Amino acid sequence: MGSSFGTLFRISTWGESHGPGIGVVVDGCPPRVPVTEALIQAELDRRRPGQSHLVTQRREGDRVEILSGVQDGLTLGTSIGLFVRNEDQRSRDYDEMAHKYRPSHADYTYDAKFGIRAISGGGRASARETVGRVAAGAIAMQVLRLAFGVEIVGWVDSVQAIEAEINPETVTRDQVEATPVRCPDPATAEAMIALIEATRKDGNSVGGTVRLVARGVPVGWGEPVFDKLEADLAKAVMSLPACKGFELGSGFAGTLITGSEHNDAYRTDASGRVFTPTNRSGGIQGGISNGMPILLRAAFKPTATVMQAQETVDDAHQPTTLTGRGRHDPCVLPRAVPMVEAMVALVLVDHALRQVALTVPIPKPDGLN
Repeated sequence: MGSSFGTLFRISTWGESHGPGIGVVVDGCPPRVPVTEALIQAELDRRRPGQSHLVTQRREGDRVEILSGVQDGLTLGTSIGLFVRNEDQRSRDYDEMAHKYRPSHADYTYDAKFGIRAISGGGRASARETVGRVAAGAIAMQVLRLAFGVEIVGWVDSVQAIEAEINPETVTRDQVEATPVRCPDPATAEAMIALIEATRKDGNSVGGTVRLVARGVPVGWGEPVFDKLEADLAKAVMSLPACKGFELGSGFAGTLITGSEHNDAYRTDASGRVFTPTNRSGGIQGGISNGMPILLRAAFKPTATVMQAQETVDDAHQPTTLTGRGRHDPCVLPRAVPMVEAMVALVLVDHALRQVALTVPIPKPDGLN
């Protein structure tokens, strides 16, 4: 049913937006990794609704409960079960949607595929499903930090036409978290906030982009052909609700220059380490990490729910109109940052473990040098 992701580090999420709660099972986490509810909660607090006036005012504490796989603050190597209870459902907001399809939502496609759908909140199509991803991503980031020295930082790069200029080599999580819009450029952040607030008052929504850098990724992560590192990253990020575009390195801008301009020349430093002075490849070549920072960008559409009348059809395929109700983000980007970080962490830790498995020393058969 498409609710599981990963190969060696594998997650399975479950639960609906307006059901009892949201959960995730994490398989493949190494044993003896320090993991606590507080560690996971810190990431969930960045994703949760109601954290600022720029996002949906649904009041969810998103308090995580560790149900299995952790003892005395250390992972056991067995399946880790995490659960977050839903506390602030207002299913009455969706009464009109019981028979009317919301424009640009999954209402119609779920009905067409399954013949039934979770009407309240969109069920599995709701961004609330990402609670499980972010919770699992917190564990993945802990493994990456402690075992491999990898640091992941995402930020809001643009809202509509307002763009930030951020140095991916130096940007920090503290700088990102210093503004409610999660843009580490204070002046640009203020302009973004003003636009989002004006859009919310109009009952409308705006989109934009999230950029991310993963620093400290060593050479060799990723697999040739179908499991290329950028292919898995693209699938992971594009699986997020409202994500409509993915770029690695120079992305589409690379189509505007020549090959000689685009190529990343190889150099060696004083220690003999190979590096590239430029990083238009985004840290990946041939589907395998090259030791440079991984740079990517994801595009998120404007939130589909707007507080304005829109044309649609009902479940009898008759024309009608529908005005959005309930509590929704006028811009998904501030809350999308930890979601993108989580999905990137899940991909990187999975490929890290695959590389460890590949490099396990195998004794040579007798008679071979």
